[in-house]
Amino acid sequence: MSVFRALIVVAAALALSACNTVHGFGKDLEKVGDQIQEKSKK
Repeated sequence: MSVFRALIVVAAALALSACNTVHGFGKDLEKVGDQIQEKSKK
């Protein structure tokens, strides 16, 4: 039973870290989009 719990904890940690990575990538992509819009206005 404790091995099963350990696997659940590891899976949850990986899922949370992946969400943070995707969230960070989204912010980076948004910044690039903002920069493109600013350059196109000039």
